[in-house]
Amino acid sequence: MAMMVTFSTFAQNKDRERNIVLPQSDVHYREVKSYVEDVPDDDYIHASEKAHEAFRDIKFSIRIHWGVYSMLGVEASWPYLNMSPEKKMEYSELYKSFNPTEFDAQQWMDFFKRSGIQAFAFTTKHHDGFSMFHTKTRVKQRANYLDMNHVIEPCDLAYSIEETPFKRDIVKELCDAAHKNGIKIDLYYSHPDWFDADFRPYNYHPLSTPDMAKHPENYYNAHGGNNRKTILTPDRTPEETKRLVSRHREQIHELLTNYGKIDMICFDQWLGRDIWTEMKETVKLMRQWQPDVMIRARGIGNYGDYYQPEGFVPGNKENTNMPWMSICLLGNIFAYDPVTEHYKGAPWVIHNLIDCVAKGGSFMVCIGPDQTGQFHPTAVKQLEEVGKWLKVNGEGIFETREREVWKENGIYFTRSKNHKNVYAFTEKFPEKECLIPSVNPKKGSKIYLFGYKKPLKWSQTDTGVKVIIPNEVQSPENRPCEHAWGFRIEVK
Repeated sequence: MAMMVTFSTFAQNKDRERNIVLPQSDVHYREVKSYVEDVPDDDYIHASEKAHEAFRDIKFSIRIHWGVYSMLGVEASWPYLNMSPEKKMEYSELYKSFNPTEFDAQQWMDFFKRSGIQAFAFTTKHHDGFSMFHTKTRVKQRANYLDMNHVIEPCDLAYSIEETPFKRDIVKELCDAAHKNGIKIDLYYSHPDWFDADFRPYNYHPLSTPDMAKHPENYYNAHGGNNRKTILTPDRTPEETKRLVSRHREQIHELLTNYGKIDMICFDQWLGRDIWTEMKETVKLMRQWQPDVMIRARGIGNYGDYYQPEGFVPGNKENTNMPWMSICLLGNIFAYDPVTEHYKGAPWVIHNLIDCVAKGGSFMVCIGPDQTGQFHPTAVKQLEEVGKWLKVNGEGIFETREREVWKENGIYFTRSKNHKNVYAFTEKFPEKECLIPSVNPKKGSKIYLFGYKKPLKWSQTDTGVKVIIPNEVQSPENRPCEHAWGFRIEVK
């Protein structure tokens, strides 16, 4: 009797063929590789090939870090760990006065569109545990850093935006506006939670446990050790662990069922070895809630769909089929940066964007609004300048793919998905002619400079294509754009 091949089996086999594997060098992979299996379970299926292709079409996106920390003008969450007990308690009460009255989701979308941004990532909950969305989950116990005899105290809070004077569901307003404006949605969600005592002692939690001292491999390894001062508390009980898993899972369920189609979930950090089975079940449930949501691999290894180099662009094309998106700060911190001089400028963004796209990835720039919901004017100006550049050169960036030769002699290359066009970018404007190496145009091909309507004269040489630059665009004021210039070349 012939064995029946089910659709599920077929999908799993296709999944294996796609070889969706994190690079061995990925920092967050190294954090979990001791307990997260390299080969996902047989019953797990990644997002579809169609979803992966749609992800690869996104070339320019933005991450928005926003929370109660914006009221202090400091980095997102991390300063909390080094605060005095008194300051920690004050921080935990900030939500009672958080009231971003200038926030307007449509204004954000208008800004994104002017900047050429195709997708945004928004911090629904950062490590400090404050949720920027309405949640039915409850925090049942938290730390009281002023009472060392009873550090863990009971509470009953959503610890979310609905308990602030503002009250409105910011995630809902952003998702609704994004759907109306055709901008893709990436919801950031932090695995650890430093407010909820049930999440101790995972991932730099201020509350440590005796078990962490005996079995540090369950919580940290050499790449992520907790060297900050912590307060020793009892080990988690089975009931606390059950609440932890349930609240973590239910919040992800809320994000994937309350706000329409979500294109990406941006996990951050990781939990621990001792609840990996439960974490894995949560990821499998996500495939039921939204089968094609693209999941960032942080904390879940090769169960993820994409990974994210942070603070740098890989030096070469990556050696994996897992798509990637590099994220870098426009200012000096992830949250609101009030210092004008810290913002790196449009040329920096454009360079990184071209570099990432040429290597087969995409570029995500990160900024944060102030406590009222407004972005720094310099950040807005710089990103809108990038948008003007993309209006001229977007064909060579958006929905393109990497070429086998991605850079040569200072020229960056991309290509159209149908292989008919090669796009070449130079960051130094050629005075009279531009030699574009390793390109073989078809006979009679027309070569264009983006933003200049007339075809350019060209000739094939032994070292590449020599393109003649018209005299009328030699003067900077007559050039179609600034910072970098792109050519469209029809090839064989």
